[in-house]
Amino acid sequence: MKAFIIDKYKSKDGGRIGQIPAPELRADEVLVEVHAAGINLLDSKIRDGEFKLILPYKTPFVLGHDVAGVVTKVGVRVRQFKIGDEVYARPADHRIGTFAEFIAVNEADVAIKPKKLSMEEAASIPLVGLTAWQALIEKGGLKKGQKVFIQAGSGGVGTFAIQLAKYLGATVATTTSAANVELVKSLGADVVIDYKKDDFEKILQGYDLVLNSQDDKTLEKSMRVLKPGGKLISISGPPDPDFAEEIGSRWFVKLIMRLLSSGVRKKAKRLNVSFSFLFMKANGDQLKEISSLINSGVIRPVMDRVFPFESVKEAMSYVESGRTKGKVVIKIK
Repeated sequence: MKAFIIDKYKSKDGGRIGQIPAPELRADEVLVEVHAAGINLLDSKIRDGEFKLILPYKTPFVLGHDVAGVVTKVGVRVRQFKIGDEVYARPADHRIGTFAEFIAVNEADVAIKPKKLSMEEAASIPLVGLTAWQALIEKGGLKKGQKVFIQAGSGGVGTFAIQLAKYLGATVATTTSAANVELVKSLGADVVIDYKKDDFEKILQGYDLVLNSQDDKTLEKSMRVLKPGGKLISISGPPDPDFAEEIGSRWFVKLIMRLLSSGVRKKAKRLNVSFSFLFMKANGDQLKEISSLINSGVIRPVMDRVFPFESVKEAMSYVESGRTKGKVVIKIK
């Protein structure tokens, strides 16, 4: 089958399209013919070895964390899906590889595709949808009447998280450029800050939750907009000891993560707020919940561009530019 292959971390060519054997199916997996795959900044970071410490992939490997397609084969222990089902998923870590014609995915990580969506739209959802769900609901416990600050509102995670937070009944503040103000307002943002012109720290105060996706400087400033007891959940680092424990890291990796996050955790303690790092996990049940919200019209996908499979490197460069509105997808079938 055709796939986008990484032969070497940080290679100058940035990967290549080539032929590899189709994946072998385990008893609890479904084989999905890939129609479309979402592109995420995480793909570039893995290609460049930034997550090698916590996610070591043996080269050569195939990139890709979002998939929408059709089930063509089921493992002997699979009970939830049948051949012909239209599905979408974020495959589990160490089982990624959606930039290919086929992928095998554990049935626990798969859900039926939202009926309303095309394959390309569905492929834009899993990683950002699960990230927002796990940050706002699972870790953040966001409730009606609370205030949440979601950074980079016009990005992939931001466009989804704003809609989810509004559904939960929260007041939502976000940052974006002047060109995207109307977009984030249309998604439900109540307070919109032009990050090129205004300092959010001088405008926001007394917030219950911050979803941080930016750099260390923005993270520290974000802590100061929280009320005492507020929570900051970061998807851009630094990884903390709880995360190291969660993924069963070896002692020296735990030590490194403790050191990397020590400054941030001390500042959080001093301000009487909490800090936690989130690295999103695959979860088919949560995707089912997301499907029902999409089918009922509560959440809509925000798409920027669809690239042909042959232009995957160009698509990744476009995502790396940081100028996207919503998600970028590659069409494979």
